[in-house]
Amino acid sequence: MDQYIGKLLDNRYELLEEIGSGGMAVVYKAMCHRLNRLVAVKILKPELSKDAEFRRRFYGESQAVAMLSHPNIVSVYDVSHTDDCDYIVMELIDGITLKQYLEQKGKLNWREALHFGTQIAKALEHAHGRGIIHRDIKPHNIMLLKDGSVKVADFGIARVTSANNTLTREALGSVHYISPEQAKGGNVDCRSDLYSLGVVLYEMLTGRPPFDGDTPVSVAIQHINSKATMPREIDPSIPIGLEQITMRAMEADLSKRYASATAMLQDLESFRKNPAMVFDASTAETQPPHRVRTTPKEPEPIKKSRVPLIVGASCIGAAVIGLVILMISLFGGFGSGVDVTVPNLVGEPAQSLAELYADDFNIEISDWVYDETVEYGIVISQEPKAEKTVKKGSKITVTASLGTQNMIMPNLINYNFHDAQNIIAGYSANLNVKLTYEESDIYVEDYVIRTSPAYGSPLTAGQTIELFVSQGASQELVSVPELVGMDVEDALKRIDEEGLARGSIKYVGSDLPKGTVTFQSLSQSTDVKKNTVINLQVSEGSLSAAQVPSITMQPSSLTVEQGTVATLSAYAEVSDGGTVNYEWFTGGLNGQQVGTGAVLTVPTDTLGTTNYYCKITNTLDGKTVSINTNMAKVSVIAKVEPVTKVLDLALPSGEGTSTIVVKLDGDNYTAPFTVSRSEGTIQIAVEATGNHIVDVYVDGLLTLSKTVTFTQ
Repeated sequence: MDQYIGKLLDNRYELLEEIGSGGMAVVYKAMCHRLNRLVAVKILKPELSKDAEFRRRFYGESQAVAMLSHPNIVSVYDVSHTDDCDYIVMELIDGITLKQYLEQKGKLNWREALHFGTQIAKALEHAHGRGIIHRDIKPHNIMLLKDGSVKVADFGIARVTSANNTLTREALGSVHYISPEQAKGGNVDCRSDLYSLGVVLYEMLTGRPPFDGDTPVSVAIQHINSKATMPREIDPSIPIGLEQITMRAMEADLSKRYASATAMLQDLESFRKNPAMVFDASTAETQPPHRVRTTPKEPEPIKKSRVPLIVGASCIGAAVIGLVILMISLFGGFGSGVDVTVPNLVGEPAQSLAELYADDFNIEISDWVYDETVEYGIVISQEPKAEKTVKKGSKITVTASLGTQNMIMPNLINYNFHDAQNIIAGYSANLNVKLTYEESDIYVEDYVIRTSPAYGSPLTAGQTIELFVSQGASQELVSVPELVGMDVEDALKRIDEEGLARGSIKYVGSDLPKGTVTFQSLSQSTDVKKNTVINLQVSEGSLSAAQVPSITMQPSSLTVEQGTVATLSAYAEVSDGGTVNYEWFTGGLNGQQVGTGAVLTVPTDTLGTTNYYCKITNTLDGKTVSINTNMAKVSVIAKVEPVTKVLDLALPSGEGTSTIVVKLDGDNYTAPFTVSRSEGTIQIAVEATGNHIVDVYVDGLLTLSKTVTFTQ
């Protein structure tokens, strides 16, 4: 059995089962008893924990990544060392990797590839803006959730492992997505992540990576020296604009690749709004040309009768060439040798410059950026700078303003503050968040009470948003008593007397008398809030032939409407062949048995809250051992009748049909259905109670998203 299963790290994280492993770590599903939530714990392999330099890099990178907060990035909650074990605590993702998804589907339609690629680019934009480069973007590190959203995992980990890996030992799967500068061992910056994202887009669109080979080295060399087959040569249905974006991201020449994730996102967004677009020819030098295969014709033999004509033509051509050379020497090559002074273009309308200065310069708009201090279309910067002396006809590139990004303060009231921070981080502008904690007997602890500015207020880049977060009702602190050495029944009474809450009880082999507490999850004299849970381990006397059941499913707290069916479930496993039984009790000092079996049907006819736990026993050779589950709270509330709201949806123009999917809080509310675009606008009825986010997808693209209050 795995040495870590069942272990409690830092008296907080209980490791339940192994869910994955890699070259540097093993990942476990775990329960955080402090916050009562499931998490993923990644434990470094022992041989790496012994390397002091590796551990130093591991901690530095992990702590930096823990500062990231974005809905498209797997959250890192904690980094710690305990009992000769180094580990990271992360968000537990319920989904599959993009690699697994591609293996199932082969290739994706371009709309789905655009949907996933845009979310990955948003994650990179957020990380790059905070100085963190991923270095290992590949389908294996991209998680797909059931609602169609994407989360990028393992930020910064490649930087830690790179010191110990060489290219020949690199996994073949990673080398398929490596940038040319990484393959050459050169400096890496944010553009390396964009190259890898381009490769991922290529694979989603075509069903295969751009380069392949028998060894990692052969694949890496192709990234450096070879040109990939254009995606439309593999699948002509791929839109030209999306092909252009993919191939620009995959440019081996850094000067031609996207300079930032923001620039790539702007092109993705422009394409999303107009899938028929082809990017302007003025940026063609950044776009690899389509390769056209032609077969040269054999030259025709020159007939003797045509020789004088050819000789004459040659003489005329030579005379023309001589005249051209003479004019270049006299007039400087039609202006190419004339020196001119670069004008100051900053503050001028960008889109009129090319025509205005056409006689002297080749002016191009190289980038568009949001700038709340400069109105739309006005030049922010130029290269070369004003007053420089250049040759006539030289190229000048300018950056133009998109003006102020229109942002509205979302409704974050009654959101967990972590979720609220993630929503704010989703804006492309650099918004700051300030947390202010207040006592509240209305809002649950860690949930937002109100915001400043209020819902619906306009936001500006760099603005600070203050979230007022509930710290729960005012509570006095109690000191944890010493329970180790006490009889378990006396210890439970003491927990009740001190106003604390009973947690799980695990029976273990021990030399102490049977029923003696051998371990408590909170240390003696620790000051905690009332009703804080304490877990115990209790001696079962000498080691028994019966194995203590291993709980694989804990009962979850429920909030249900009066009169509805509600169940609690628990499940445990033993490997000794013993008989496992389940007994359910209501919580409290004098708990009453209310049922047996792994599933308990809970009565919901009376309003109020009741605590339940399950005692799980294993009997073998006349010996019985037991363990209690966590306490589960079941709250029965008054039934609320659903309300129907009708939303207006404008359909795309043109002929044909569109496929509609309606989602409620990320889950499918309707199955896909088809409507004729000729209807123009349709009405969609949604029935629910309370506040929910309603998303409507038209042909795979999110077209309508709003928070709806379902009240009469």
